[in-house]
Amino acid sequence: MGFSIDYISLNGSFFSKYLDRKVKFRLMAPGNYRSSEDRFPVLLMNDGQDFRAMGLEKTISESYLNKNSKPFVYVGVEANENRIHEYGTASSGDFKGRGKKALNYSKFIIEEFIPFLKGEFKVSYEHKDWVLAGMSLGGLTAFDIVYNNVHSFSKVGVFSGSFWWRKKAYVKHDYADRSRIILDVIKNGSYHPHLKFWMQVGTLDENADRNNNGIIDAIDDTKDVIKELSLKGYSEPHAIRYVEVENGKHNLATWGKMFPDFIKWAFNYNNE
Repeated sequence: MGFSIDYISLNGSFFSKYLDRKVKFRLMAPGNYRSSEDRFPVLLMNDGQDFRAMGLEKTISESYLNKNSKPFVYVGVEANENRIHEYGTASSGDFKGRGKKALNYSKFIIEEFIPFLKGEFKVSYEHKDWVLAGMSLGGLTAFDIVYNNVHSFSKVGVFSGSFWWRKKAYVKHDYADRSRIILDVIKNGSYHPHLKFWMQVGTLDENADRNNNGIIDAIDDTKDVIKELSLKGYSEPHAIRYVEVENGKHNLATWGKMFPDFIKWAFNYNNE
Protein backbone atom coordinates (compact mmCIF):
# COMPACT_ATOMS: atom_id res chain seq x y z
CA MET A 1 0.00 0.00 0.00
CA GLY A 2 1.39 3.39 -0.98
CA PHE A 3 0.55 6.80 0.44
CA SER A 4 1.83 10.35 0.30
CA ILE A 5 1.98 13.11 2.90
CA ASP A 6 0.36 16.34 1.79
CA TYR A 7 1.72 18.42 4.66
CA ILE A 8 3.07 18.24 8.20
CA SER A 9 1.46 20.11 11.08
CA LEU A 10 2.45 20.44 14.72
CA ASN A 11 1.79 22.56 17.80
CA GLY A 12 4.55 23.76 20.09
CA SER A 13 5.46 26.29 22.74
CA PHE A 14 8.46 28.45 23.56
CA PHE A 15 9.17 30.26 26.81
CA SER A 16 10.07 33.90 26.19
CA LYS A 17 12.17 35.74 28.75
CA TYR A 18 11.17 39.03 27.16
CA LEU A 19 7.45 38.32 27.53
CA ASP A 20 7.83 36.23 30.69
CA ARG A 21 5.41 33.65 29.40
CA LYS A 22 5.09 30.50 27.36
CA VAL A 23 4.22 31.38 23.76
CA LYS A 24 2.23 28.80 21.83
CA PHE A 25 2.77 28.36 18.10
CA ARG A 26 1.58 26.22 15.20
CA LEU A 27 3.90 25.05 12.44
CA MET A 28 2.85 23.74 9.04
CA ALA A 29 5.31 22.42 6.44
CA PRO A 30 5.19 20.74 3.01
CA GLY A 31 4.93 16.95 2.84
CA ASN A 32 8.54 16.61 1.68
CA TYR A 33 9.87 18.56 4.67
CA ARG A 34 11.63 15.59 6.27
CA SER A 35 13.19 14.26 3.07
CA SER A 36 14.24 17.62 1.60
CA GLU A 37 17.89 18.61 1.78
CA ASP A 38 16.93 22.25 1.38
CA ARG A 39 15.91 24.72 4.06
CA PHE A 40 12.53 26.38 3.52
CA PRO A 41 11.36 30.00 3.33
CA VAL A 42 9.19 31.05 6.28
CA LEU A 43 5.84 32.76 6.72
CA LEU A 44 5.63 33.95 10.31
CA MET A 45 2.21 35.24 11.40
CA ASN A 46 0.91 37.13 14.42
CA ASP A 47 -2.44 36.02 15.89
CA GLY A 48 -1.74 32.41 15.03
CA GLN A 49 -4.71 31.40 17.18
CA ASP A 50 -6.90 32.40 14.20
CA PHE A 51 -5.37 29.71 11.97
CA ARG A 52 -8.48 27.53 11.78
CA ALA A 53 -11.02 30.35 11.79
CA MET A 54 -9.33 31.81 8.69
CA GLY A 55 -9.26 28.45 6.92
CA LEU A 56 -5.49 28.57 6.58
CA GLU A 57 -4.94 24.81 6.69
CA LYS A 58 -6.78 24.47 3.37
CA THR A 59 -5.24 27.63 1.88
CA ILE A 60 -1.66 26.69 2.72
CA SER A 61 -1.99 23.01 1.77
CA GLU A 62 -3.39 24.07 -1.61
CA SER A 63 -0.49 26.46 -2.11
CA TYR A 64 1.89 23.52 -1.58
CA LEU A 65 0.36 21.93 -4.68
CA ASN A 66 0.94 25.02 -6.81
CA LYS A 67 4.09 24.53 -8.90
CA ASN A 68 4.41 28.29 -9.35
CA SER A 69 4.67 28.82 -5.61
CA LYS A 70 7.71 28.19 -3.45
CA PRO A 71 7.13 25.63 -0.70
CA PHE A 72 7.42 27.35 2.67
CA VAL A 73 7.05 26.73 6.38
CA TYR A 74 4.18 28.52 8.11
CA VAL A 75 4.54 29.46 11.78
CA GLY A 76 1.61 31.08 13.57
CA VAL A 77 2.46 32.76 16.88
CA GLU A 78 -0.51 32.78 19.23
CA ALA A 79 -1.47 35.87 21.21
CA ASN A 80 -3.06 35.75 24.66
CA GLU A 81 -4.85 38.16 26.99
CA ASN A 82 -1.80 40.49 26.86
CA ARG A 83 -2.28 41.09 23.11
CA ILE A 84 -3.28 44.76 23.45
CA HIS A 85 -0.03 45.44 25.30
CA GLU A 86 2.35 43.12 23.41
CA TYR A 87 1.21 44.37 20.00
CA GLY A 88 1.76 47.89 18.69
CA THR A 89 4.82 49.96 17.80
CA ALA A 90 8.14 49.22 19.51
CA SER A 91 9.11 52.90 19.71
CA SER A 92 6.22 53.79 22.06
CA GLY A 93 2.81 52.79 23.31
CA ASP A 94 -0.29 54.66 22.19
CA PHE A 95 -1.81 57.63 24.04
CA LYS A 96 -3.98 55.31 26.14
CA GLY A 97 -1.01 53.32 27.38
CA ARG A 98 -1.65 50.33 25.15
CA GLY A 99 1.27 48.58 23.47
CA LYS A 100 3.64 49.09 26.40
CA LYS A 101 5.18 45.64 25.80
CA ALA A 102 5.49 45.97 22.00
CA LEU A 103 9.25 46.45 22.22
CA ASN A 104 9.47 43.25 24.27
CA TYR A 105 7.39 41.42 21.68
CA SER A 106 9.67 42.65 18.89
CA LYS A 107 12.72 41.47 20.83
CA PHE A 108 11.02 38.12 21.42
CA ILE A 109 10.52 37.66 17.66
CA ILE A 110 13.97 38.85 16.58
CA GLU A 111 16.25 37.74 19.41
CA GLU A 112 14.50 34.63 20.72
CA PHE A 113 11.97 33.06 18.38
CA ILE A 114 13.68 33.35 15.00
CA PRO A 115 16.97 31.91 16.34
CA PHE A 116 14.94 29.11 17.96
CA LEU A 117 13.18 28.29 14.68
CA LYS A 118 16.46 28.32 12.75
CA GLY A 119 18.00 25.97 15.28
CA GLU A 120 15.13 23.51 15.62
CA PHE A 121 13.58 23.40 12.16
CA LYS A 122 14.68 23.18 8.55
CA VAL A 123 14.09 26.87 7.77
CA SER A 124 16.19 29.35 5.82
CA TYR A 125 19.02 31.28 7.42
CA GLU A 126 18.58 34.11 4.87
CA HIS A 127 16.47 37.19 5.64
CA LYS A 128 15.33 37.31 2.01
CA ASP A 129 13.30 34.15 2.67
CA TRP A 130 11.43 35.44 5.73
CA VAL A 131 7.96 37.01 5.62
CA LEU A 132 5.92 38.37 8.54
CA ALA A 133 2.16 38.91 8.44
CA GLY A 134 -0.61 40.06 10.73
CA MET A 135 -4.19 41.25 10.94
CA SER A 136 -5.53 44.45 12.52
CA LEU A 137 -3.26 45.36 15.46
CA GLY A 138 -1.19 42.29 14.61
CA GLY A 139 -0.75 43.79 11.15
CA LEU A 140 0.55 47.08 12.54
CA THR A 141 2.93 45.07 14.70
CA ALA A 142 4.15 43.02 11.74
CA PHE A 143 4.81 46.18 9.73
CA ASP A 144 6.67 47.82 12.61
CA ILE A 145 8.85 44.76 13.25
CA VAL A 146 9.80 44.25 9.61
CA TYR A 147 10.47 47.94 8.95
CA ASN A 148 12.76 48.14 11.97
CA ASN A 149 14.47 44.77 11.47
CA VAL A 150 15.42 44.70 7.81
CA HIS A 151 18.14 42.11 8.36
CA SER A 152 15.56 39.58 9.53
CA PHE A 153 12.79 39.92 6.90
CA SER A 154 12.21 40.86 3.28
CA LYS A 155 8.40 41.10 3.09
CA VAL A 156 5.43 42.00 5.25
CA GLY A 157 1.72 41.36 4.84
CA VAL A 158 -0.78 43.63 6.59
CA PHE A 159 -4.48 42.79 6.68
CA SER A 160 -6.62 45.75 7.82
CA GLY A 161 -3.68 47.20 9.72
CA SER A 162 -4.31 49.40 12.76
CA PHE A 163 -2.37 52.29 11.27
CA TRP A 164 -4.55 54.69 13.29
CA TRP A 165 -2.37 53.85 16.36
CA ARG A 166 -1.51 57.29 17.74
CA LYS A 167 0.50 59.14 20.40
CA LYS A 168 -2.33 61.59 21.15
CA ALA A 169 -6.07 61.79 20.58
CA TYR A 170 -7.21 63.00 17.17
CA VAL A 171 -7.75 66.75 16.96
CA LYS A 172 -10.47 67.95 14.61
CA HIS A 173 -9.15 69.60 11.42
CA ASP A 174 -5.66 68.19 11.99
CA TYR A 175 -5.37 67.14 8.36
CA ALA A 176 -1.70 66.13 8.45
CA ASP A 177 -2.45 64.00 11.52
CA ARG A 178 1.18 63.19 12.33
CA SER A 179 0.09 61.77 15.67
CA ARG A 180 -0.23 58.40 13.92
CA ILE A 181 2.91 56.74 15.20
CA ILE A 182 3.69 54.57 12.19
CA LEU A 183 4.10 57.61 9.91
CA ASP A 184 7.07 58.86 11.91
CA VAL A 185 8.42 55.33 12.22
CA ILE A 186 8.62 55.27 8.42
CA LYS A 187 9.95 58.83 8.16
CA ASN A 188 12.70 58.17 10.68
CA GLY A 189 13.74 54.91 9.04
CA SER A 190 16.00 54.27 6.07
CA TYR A 191 15.30 52.99 2.58
CA HIS A 192 16.14 49.34 2.00
CA PRO A 193 15.60 48.16 -1.59
CA HIS A 194 14.89 44.53 -0.65
CA LEU A 195 11.80 45.35 1.45
CA LYS A 196 8.33 44.72 0.00
CA PHE A 197 4.92 45.51 1.45
CA TRP A 198 1.48 43.90 0.88
CA MET A 199 -1.42 45.85 2.41
CA GLN A 200 -5.09 44.95 2.31
CA VAL A 201 -8.11 46.92 3.50
CA GLY A 202 -11.85 46.42 3.03
CA THR A 203 -14.35 49.09 2.01
CA LEU A 204 -16.50 47.99 4.97
CA ASP A 205 -13.61 47.74 7.44
CA GLU A 206 -15.33 50.38 9.56
CA ASN A 207 -17.72 53.35 9.37
CA ALA A 208 -15.53 56.00 10.99
CA ASP A 209 -14.46 59.02 8.91
CA ARG A 210 -12.74 61.37 11.34
CA ASN A 211 -11.79 64.00 8.72
CA ASN A 212 -15.18 63.84 6.94
CA ASN A 213 -13.66 63.37 3.49
CA GLY A 214 -16.06 60.59 2.50
CA ILE A 215 -13.43 57.86 2.87
CA ILE A 216 -13.33 55.53 5.86
CA ASP A 217 -10.33 55.91 8.15
CA ALA A 218 -9.02 52.40 7.47
CA ILE A 219 -8.51 53.26 3.80
CA ASP A 220 -7.17 56.74 4.52
CA ASP A 221 -4.69 55.41 7.08
CA THR A 222 -3.41 52.67 4.78
CA LYS A 223 -3.03 55.04 1.84
CA ASP A 224 -1.19 57.53 4.05
CA VAL A 225 1.25 54.78 4.99
CA ILE A 226 1.78 54.12 1.28
CA LYS A 227 2.39 57.83 0.68
CA GLU A 228 4.98 57.87 3.45
CA LEU A 229 6.66 54.78 2.01
CA SER A 230 6.69 56.46 -1.40
CA LEU A 231 8.47 59.48 0.05
CA LYS A 232 11.05 57.09 1.46
CA GLY A 233 11.65 55.58 -2.00
CA TYR A 234 9.34 52.56 -2.22
CA SER A 235 7.00 52.37 -5.20
CA GLU A 236 3.98 50.52 -6.54
CA PRO A 237 3.78 47.85 -7.83
CA HIS A 238 7.39 46.70 -7.39
CA ALA A 239 7.72 47.23 -3.65
CA ILE A 240 4.13 47.91 -2.61
CA ARG A 241 0.95 46.00 -3.37
CA TYR A 242 -2.28 47.63 -2.19
CA VAL A 243 -5.41 45.47 -2.19
CA GLU A 244 -8.77 47.16 -1.58
CA VAL A 245 -11.56 44.62 -1.12
CA GLU A 246 -15.02 45.76 -2.15
CA ASN A 247 -17.42 44.97 0.73
CA GLY A 248 -14.50 43.51 2.68
CA LYS A 249 -14.92 43.70 6.43
CA HIS A 250 -12.68 43.85 9.48
CA ASN A 251 -13.05 40.16 10.18
CA LEU A 252 -11.45 36.74 9.85
CA ALA A 253 -13.65 35.76 6.90
CA THR A 254 -12.37 38.62 4.72
CA TRP A 255 -8.76 38.09 5.76
CA GLY A 256 -8.98 34.36 5.15
CA LYS A 257 -10.47 34.97 1.71
CA MET A 258 -7.54 37.25 0.81
CA PHE A 259 -4.83 34.96 2.14
CA PRO A 260 -4.32 33.08 -1.16
CA ASP A 261 -3.58 36.40 -2.90
CA PHE A 262 -1.08 37.24 -0.20
CA ILE A 263 0.66 33.86 -0.41
CA LYS A 264 0.88 34.16 -4.19
CA TRP A 265 2.48 37.60 -3.79
CA ALA A 266 4.88 36.44 -1.09
CA PHE A 267 6.03 33.10 -2.52
CA ASN A 268 5.34 33.01 -6.24
CA TYR A 269 8.53 32.30 -8.20
CA ASN A 270 7.59 35.03 -10.69
CA ASN A 271 7.53 37.71 -7.96
CA GLU A 272 11.20 37.49 -7.08
